[in-house]
Amino acid sequence: MGFSTTDKELLKYFTRLNESQKKSLLDLIRTFLKSNSNDSERVSIEQYNQELDEALQRISNGEFTTLADLE
Repeated sequence: MGFSTTDKELLKYFTRLNESQKKSLLDLIRTFLKSNSNDSERVSIEQYNQELDEALQRISNGEFTTLADLE
């Protein structure tokens, strides 16, 4: 799976946030994705929410992926 320049930039910002900010951002992303749920080409909201929940769990456990890991 390749990562775009935008993906990498988002990750840089995300890693600078504190836990509270990260949780708020995840909530915002969930809300944003729910409002676009009519697009049939997108993964379902349930799948996105599951991925976000898993990401939040990894963050809570201190399991971070660095930009170097992604590259």
